[in-house]
Amino acid sequence: MRNVMSSLFYTEIIRTIRNTKIFKHTQQRRWIYSTNKCFSVQETTDVEYDVPVETIRNFSIVAHVDHGKSTLADRLLELTGAIKANSGKQVLDNLQVEKERGITVKAQTASLFYSYRGKNYLLNLIDTPGHVDFSAEVQRSLAPCQGVILLVDANDGVQAQTVANYYLARDKNLVIIPVINKVDLKNANPEKVKDQLQALFDVEHIDVIKISAKLGTGIDKVLDAVVERIPPPIVFRDKSFRALIFDSWYDKHKGAISLIYVKDGALSVGKHISSSHMQKSYEVRSIFLLRPHAENVKTIFAGQVGAISCNMKSKEAYIGDTLHLRHQSVDSLEGFKPPKPMVFAGVYPMDQSQFTSLQAAIDKLTLNDSAVTVTLESSVALGRGWRIGFLGLLHMEVFIQRLEQEYGAQPIVTAPSVTYKAKIFGSKNITKYQNDVITFNNPAHFPDMQIVSEFYEPMIIATVITPVKYLSDITSLCREKRGVEKLNKTIGNDRLMLQYIMPLSEVILDFHDALKRISSGYASFDYEDYDYQVSDVVKLDILLNGKIVEELSTIVHKAKAIQTGKKLCAKLLETIPRQLFEIAIQAAIRSKVIARETLKPYKKDVTAKLYGGDVTRRKKLLAQQSEGKKKMRMIGKISLPRDTFISVLKK
Repeated sequence: MRNVMSSLFYTEIIRTIRNTKIFKHTQQRRWIYSTNKCFSVQETTDVEYDVPVETIRNFSIVAHVDHGKSTLADRLLELTGAIKANSGKQVLDNLQVEKERGITVKAQTASLFYSYRGKNYLLNLIDTPGHVDFSAEVQRSLAPCQGVILLVDANDGVQAQTVANYYLARDKNLVIIPVINKVDLKNANPEKVKDQLQALFDVEHIDVIKISAKLGTGIDKVLDAVVERIPPPIVFRDKSFRALIFDSWYDKHKGAISLIYVKDGALSVGKHISSSHMQKSYEVRSIFLLRPHAENVKTIFAGQVGAISCNMKSKEAYIGDTLHLRHQSVDSLEGFKPPKPMVFAGVYPMDQSQFTSLQAAIDKLTLNDSAVTVTLESSVALGRGWRIGFLGLLHMEVFIQRLEQEYGAQPIVTAPSVTYKAKIFGSKNITKYQNDVITFNNPAHFPDMQIVSEFYEPMIIATVITPVKYLSDITSLCREKRGVEKLNKTIGNDRLMLQYIMPLSEVILDFHDALKRISSGYASFDYEDYDYQVSDVVKLDILLNGKIVEELSTIVHKAKAIQTGKKLCAKLLETIPRQLFEIAIQAAIRSKVIARETLKPYKKDVTAKLYGGDVTRRKKLLAQQSEGKKKMRMIGKISLPRDTFISVLKK
């Protein structure tokens, strides 16, 4: 073998790894990485990493958004030799939207080899998103893990998502390694952050690792802690093959690719597997580890994380499904509780001729984002489209941005709404709806108020972490959004953790922006579902010359109906083109008008041709014009361009 390292130290590493029966190989050259250098070995096209279970560590990095997860992941990849130093920012952030927004949207996996005290370890790293809207990605990422790195910014300290991720990892009984990042910053205060973590963990002393992912200092201590503190997975290689699908994506050459965690046994290329959920069988065409780039392997063993291609159709790659060998019955692994969409919006093609292509794009994207729900709907103004459910506003924005960037689509997106419930009475009504409680998220499906005894709206528990000096303004904001205080707790000397129960509908539009504005960006926000509560919601209709325009209707709380009605009327006044007759723009609850604007008609001077003479002639012409406009207003059809609907309906 050609030796690519001259030093005795690296020669010894090569000898150690050769003697350790991790790699089974013949023939072709391929680069294998260890510590921070690389060397080539002789092997087949498909490598086989038969790594002992006790040397496997599966872990995740969790943190609040922008605390440095992806940068730390890059340093871990560099230190273990998976990528070259300074090979680019955020290697695991593959999506264009991730690079543009500077956030992680999809969880990514990388299998790393690390030598510790003369022994070689396989570390399966799963990078996770930090934003609250992608908490479902975090939960799926933790399924194969036995531990997590809880990363905290030395300047920002404990934030709302830090708390959420801590409790998520604790509930799953995972080993938590607290790491304080960005200690190189001028205003960094790691000791203060350590006190906050001790308050969060509710312990007197906590062993934290202080690092700078940007400069690469302290990264080796993180890897050492992963090996020392996180236990190997509890798996059984002598049992029949069993694996959990915890992510999937679409590849235009290979079809659906499934990311799996092997719980028992092993799987080799050419084997036939079955799906517990879909009850279908497939032949395994290829298996590969992500290092972070795909590397084909011949076999994947229990305890390992990898991806498989088996000609599975997009809709058959069910996240949370259990895979097993064909004709062998096994108990299904515990899957995932499907994430419940919180925000709904209508999505329509810009032109109906693009309906089929947009539908294909949505189908492929939902394979990679199982948290999205899609149902067909139609609109008189916008044509055929879909009602799509998302986990939050950022989730919606990222989904639409991916449609545009990855598939070249130009969808129209309506304003977001939430799902309401209504309790109806009367045996005939209950029979009609087949239940005494109905759900709806579209104003067009709002039930007749005469048959409803109570309405319910979704509530959340909002967690806000803020410096003490912004308490007054944040309290006012939460009360304005109909919030009720649940918790007020001190974290450290100058930070507070507040919890409010508030309606989701008040949060999805502008709460986060308002919070950042009044706190100068220092407050952080997270939320979780808190079921439904009785609420006084109404359907707000928009009328043009007395006729309801169903597409412009919306659902609001009664206390904010007048304010919302005035805003809608004012916006329509700006966007509706002037007609030959006057248009009354009204907002109404049932038959009661609560707001109005009047769009004046084009003005034509019918008396311009008169040159003096009797005044009665002038009056007669004006009277005829007035009568004609009144008649036109009664029978005239208001012409509303599609752009008007788009302007009012879009988010």
